[in-house]
Amino acid sequence: MLLGLDFGTSSVKALLSIEGTVLAEASQAYPVETPQPDWAETDPQAWWNAAVIAVRSIAQNQPVQAIGLSGQMHGVVLASATGEPLRPAILWADTRSTEAIAAYQQLDLEMRQRLANPIAAGMAGTSLLWLRDREPEIYRAARWALQPKDWIRLRLTGLAMAEPSDASATLLYDVAGDRWAEDILATLHLRADWLAPIVPSSQIAGHLTPEAAAQLNLPAGIPVAAGAGDTAAALVGSGLVEPELAQLTIGTAAQIAVIRSQPAIDLQPERTCFDRLCLSSGMASPRCRMRA
Repeated sequence: MLLGLDFGTSSVKALLSIEGTVLAEASQAYPVETPQPDWAETDPQAWWNAAVIAVRSIAQNQPVQAIGLSGQMHGVVLASATGEPLRPAILWADTRSTEAIAAYQQLDLEMRQRLANPIAAGMAGTSLLWLRDREPEIYRAARWALQPKDWIRLRLTGLAMAEPSDASATLLYDVAGDRWAEDILATLHLRADWLAPIVPSSQIAGHLTPEAAAQLNLPAGIPVAAGAGDTAAALVGSGLVEPELAQLTIGTAAQIAVIRSQPAIDLQPERTCFDRLCLSSGMASPRCRMRA
């Protein structure tokens, strides 16, 4: 029996399944705060609290054997070495970092092509530039800069990891080279030491700690997969793993996602291009997403 957790913009969805058959599911909301115009934040602890409620409502005394994750993309959580969030998470819908776009636009074309995405406020890279300039003490104090579902995995396992589908949507990742873009970070005067190691999406990225297990009412030691960004996970969940197939997703945001055998990098503002999602069969599916 598998437990799946998806951390969306405004709620967590939890489900139990056996071989693809859903046995039980639950949803628990959390707030998106707007303390100033154009800001969009959530306290990561609210994600965790909601997950505890959702999981305990469906997984009581169930023989859960593994946990998989997906979550909203582009945002950023600054956390201490022990995983404690140092401030609310800045979400994908946040546009406070509009002025930081100029720093990315000054990169040479070769660098921008390796990022493979249009430069936009709300992506982790521009948000981190804003944090560097506006909240320098927190910026310096942070040990980890994580995507939302990667912070949840840290809370589950005690280990900080990242995976390609989410990492490639941060403006911190060399999509062509399949690695963190440390030379681009140096050019932007952004830290690289707080980016977590990259592991394949389907790889076990840790095991449930006794502390997390007690809160979720699950056995300690359950393996936790690296997981994926929500759009990539939705493609796999819908069975779209072959080139040229497309999917329309309508939620808090809307996208048309297309599987490509190779990344199509054109830097048009309405398109994003994310790196491969590694499946259990060993297949890899780079794909681009057009915002609807």
